[in-house]
Amino acid sequence: MRHILIIGAGRSASSLIQYLLNKSYEENIHLTLGDLSLELAQRKTNNHPNATAIALDINNAAQRQAEIQKADIVISMLPAHMHIEVAKDCVTFRKNMVTASYVSDAMQSLDAEVKAKGLIFMNEIGLDPGIDHMSAMKVIDEIKAKGGKMILFESFCGGLVAPESDTNLWNYKFTWAPRNVVLAGQGGASKFIQEGKYKYIPYHKLFRRTEFLEVEGYGKFEGYANRDSLKYRSVYGLDDVLTLYRGTIRRVGFSKAWNMFVQLGMTDDTYVMEDSENMSYRDFINSFLPYSPTDSVEIKTRLQLGIEQDDIMWDKLLELDLFNPNKKVGLKNATPAQILERILNDSWSLQPEDKDMIVMYHKFGYEINGERKQIDSKMVCIGDDQTYTAMAKTVGLPVAMATLQILNGNIKTPGVQLPIRPEVYNPILKELETFGVIFKETEMPYIGYNPDRLLGN
Repeated sequence: MRHILIIGAGRSASSLIQYLLNKSYEENIHLTLGDLSLELAQRKTNNHPNATAIALDINNAAQRQAEIQKADIVISMLPAHMHIEVAKDCVTFRKNMVTASYVSDAMQSLDAEVKAKGLIFMNEIGLDPGIDHMSAMKVIDEIKAKGGKMILFESFCGGLVAPESDTNLWNYKFTWAPRNVVLAGQGGASKFIQEGKYKYIPYHKLFRRTEFLEVEGYGKFEGYANRDSLKYRSVYGLDDVLTLYRGTIRRVGFSKAWNMFVQLGMTDDTYVMEDSENMSYRDFINSFLPYSPTDSVEIKTRLQLGIEQDDIMWDKLLELDLFNPNKKVGLKNATPAQILERILNDSWSLQPEDKDMIVMYHKFGYEINGERKQIDSKMVCIGDDQTYTAMAKTVGLPVAMATLQILNGNIKTPGVQLPIRPEVYNPILKELETFGVIFKETEMPYIGYNPDRLLGN
């Protein structure tokens, strides 16, 4: 038997584990699933004869190293900052490794050693990052292969709620880490390139600068800019591209409403609010509003945000029960962002019967034989249930597939890497289609941003 060690049995691991267990007989593999919670690991392996669930404390070096030594390949589904100790052990014991996380500087620093030992450390092979890289590079490579020159690349991705589970005015529920949603866009201006010009959007303007996207059968969406669209410019071979923009997808109207929280200061995570534990929801919103001897909290909120009485924005706030004087925050020494997350969890948690949805949308603009053309590539994936969510499927399946490709010797290039070469992305994208992760590519005339090139932009 070939041994695969999976470290971490959290939400994103469900589909990954299921896929490998389903393949375990034909591929002759045995899984060891290690998690701090033995009960969780046992639940995920479900007494399968080709799986062993263990309680694994990643900070126990002796135990960690013993398990890594026994494995033929290691999958780390830990939080990103915890991969590095596992990675160092994999170098020491000459084991290949797969993660869905961004390559950290610490991980990148192992590259020379990983290559010297002929090892493969595949990273960023989840959804975003992961499927976005693979689906983008496939089209970019095809365009270049036929002699085209890339002039525009835009890429959007979002974790949303499926249409049948879309039951609130925000058209949104938490399908992943709520904290990341609350803090999205913070930490500096969002930067990208449009028609050869560098553009910057500061955080306080971010949610009012959106693009609209249409996905057949699913309607209209909007996208707001990610922090750094230029991160993958060289990686994708797009150093000369005129437009490069990466964004996050939401339903239309979400960003305008979210901007209310940004403007009031509720998404701030840099300071602690006094006596937050005993604060009511009403106290929380009132603490960001000016004092008035006569006006109610509701009236002050309307005035501060310029909300007319027939504006849907008001209904969105009411739906969250923000003005309730009896609901307590119940969090000690909490930041505004932490309190907002607690309040939103009341309304935006997925219900047992809810399904999530992933939407990904790429635009490729290119020049060939003096003509400008465009390809739009769209993918929608809907979850099965609360265990096998669209997020777990799109994060976990590529990880599992890459693991088998490495184990079977189909991926040969050593080093700390991303899934951007045909030997990696072709077989994985093909197999993902059998699981309903299908990109629909459409050729169209090039739209671009600058119909009149003589004007300043």
